[in-house]
Amino acid sequence: METPTAESQRVFATGTLAGQVAIITGGGSGIGLATAREMVRIGAKVAICGRTAAKLEAAQAELGDACYSASCDIREPAQVEAFVKQVIERFGKVDILVNNAGGQFPSPAQHISPNGFLAVIKNNLVGTFHMCREVANQHMIAAKRGRIVNVIANIYRGFPGMVHTGAARAGVENMTMTLAVEWAQFNILVNAVAPGIIISSGTAQYPPQLLERGVAETPLKRAGTVEEVAASIVFLASPAASFITGATLRMDGGQALWGHTWEIP
Repeated sequence: METPTAESQRVFATGTLAGQVAIITGGGSGIGLATAREMVRIGAKVAICGRTAAKLEAAQAELGDACYSASCDIREPAQVEAFVKQVIERFGKVDILVNNAGGQFPSPAQHISPNGFLAVIKNNLVGTFHMCREVANQHMIAAKRGRIVNVIANIYRGFPGMVHTGAARAGVENMTMTLAVEWAQFNILVNAVAPGIIISSGTAQYPPQLLERGVAETPLKRAGTVEEVAASIVFLASPAASFITGATLRMDGGQALWGHTWEIP
């Protein structure tokens, strides 16, 4: 099946997010950068963070004055608190939070060290909570409005070969549902996107045979693009999704429904 072009994914009208301010973690590359591009195109201002200065600088140069970038390790609560404060000082508010930052590595469970497991949990689960908490407490709760979109993964038949991120992403999905209920009183909508096999800077680190196997076991017989994930995120942040909360949008070409899971090395 033919992979859509980046241009074909630009379906949202200019002005859809006019006047909105979005924080996007891991916004210097991959899904995060694609989301930032699309949000800026349709009128939003974006604040991106990450741990690699070179990526942030390149993204800032591309996105221009509509973008604010700063280094932030989401595993560190003090850094998250400071970053959110800086964004509010710069733009005056935060309407949208996209928790995209994450990291993992393929490995059988018995070969993952305690430190390796904890590092992935802290980044993918704990860091997501830090961002949600700070954005809610510093602005969204008082403003009585907000949209949070958490990027997780295809975890629906376990995650053989990636037990650390499978556990973390499942935790984020449950947190998504919990916060959706708790924060509904503040008109904060909390949803998640669960991508399948996506060609991005993140998957480039994986062995080619893993990606080939993943594509073969996807009913649509192709990988997704970062632009397709960005479109799903933008939808959940847009007025079109104003009565959706606590949901997870699977965009995996049907992979969760059919075929084998990852082949364990």
